[in-house]
Amino acid sequence: MGERKVLNKYYPPDFDPAKIPRRRQPKNQQIKVRMMLPMSIRCNTCGTYIYKGTKFNSRKEDAVGETYLGIQVFRFYFKCTRCSAELTFKTDPQNNDYIVESGASRNFEPWREEDEKRKREAEEMGDAMKSLENRAVDSKMDMDILAALEEMKSMKVEAVLGYYSEFPVDTMFNIIYVRSD
Repeated sequence: MGERKVLNKYYPPDFDPAKIPRRRQPKNQQIKVRMMLPMSIRCNTCGTYIYKGTKFNSRKEDAVGETYLGIQVFRFYFKCTRCSAELTFKTDPQNNDYIVESGASRNFEPWREEDEKRKREAEEMGDAMKSLENRAVDSKMDMDILAALEEMKSMKVEAVLGYYSEFPVDTMFNIIYVRSD
């Protein structure tokens, strides 16, 4: 019974570890891994929310040519729990985070926005030029949002007018007159 618990093995004097044949693996081999989802996401195909901590089987591979200060970036492939669409995300060692690549979108995380605000305020604290640049970027984004909103409003008005242009004037008058009473 005691011989089964031996930790040290006998190596003969003529043993040469260099003679042991090694199996060469391809550079970008995918490995099956059981893991937990590191963030909450929403599938773009079916709209299912997949929450942080959900366990699933995934395939892991090295992102070829992507490193950060010598740290290898990994890409993970997994399937949606409802529709089996393939979703991918990869590691982001620069920000200690993950990036959703395809098939899903990351849910809004309020603490992430607060961290970005704090970082931005600390960055602007001593640099007036950076503060001015950030305000210019914010105003440009606000202008773009307003322009898109105006375009959507005009499209809606055109759709409504196009719908009512099929009716004769008498019918339009009756519709307006009856609704006002």
